[in-house]
Amino acid sequence: MTPVQKSLFAMQDQTYRTFHARLVPTIDSARIIGVRTPQLRAFAKTFFKLPEASAFLKELPHVYYEENNLHAFLIEQFKDFNAALDATEAFLPYIDNWATCDSFLPKAFRQNPKPLLPKIRQWIASSKTYTVRFGIELLMKLYLDDRFQSEYLDWVAKIRSEEYYINMMIAWYFSEALAKQYDLVIVYLKQNRLDCWVHNKAIQKAMESRRISPKTKEYLKTLKRK
Repeated sequence: MTPVQKSLFAMQDQTYRTFHARLVPTIDSARIIGVRTPQLRAFAKTFFKLPEASAFLKELPHVYYEENNLHAFLIEQFKDFNAALDATEAFLPYIDNWATCDSFLPKAFRQNPKPLLPKIRQWIASSKTYTVRFGIELLMKLYLDDRFQSEYLDWVAKIRSEEYYINMMIAWYFSEALAKQYDLVIVYLKQNRLDCWVHNKAIQKAMESRRISPKTKEYLKTLKRK
């Protein structure tokens, strides 16, 4: 067992492990230690300052789910955009579940949205499920407000996949976009420009949003497809 693994097992919570293993069914439960995210993030901030952190970031692939999450949380600490981007590119092929993917957002990306866009386009065209999901997630989290451009809707709408975790993220993206850019997004639903399952799931998730009015929700119901 490596020193990092020993540190992670020292934070193990067996009850949490049992609970969390059910949430990430794509991972063998034997690879889940059971460390709560706030503890892991706190550990990452301390560990990042140590020379051992650089060596750990070169040790891909990791064995445990929490090692992957630690890897992601370390990349989040990078202040330099290019360093964060290089580390992300090296790490993305090893992300194997939605939870690691969705909890990962480097600070340097928030501060440098313009040079990030070409990489997002590459990622959403990837053949790897969680690389695509990560790219869509960035568009959802960083580019639906003041940085929004209508062409981003097309980027996501054109994605076609048989992968559940990609389609779920597309639906999530459009449900969030409905709440923030309604006039442009509603056209995609009225014109059936999304895959049927994604279309209906986006409406379902929008119905669960508190940011969408009851009147709009009633209208969205009429747009469901069979």
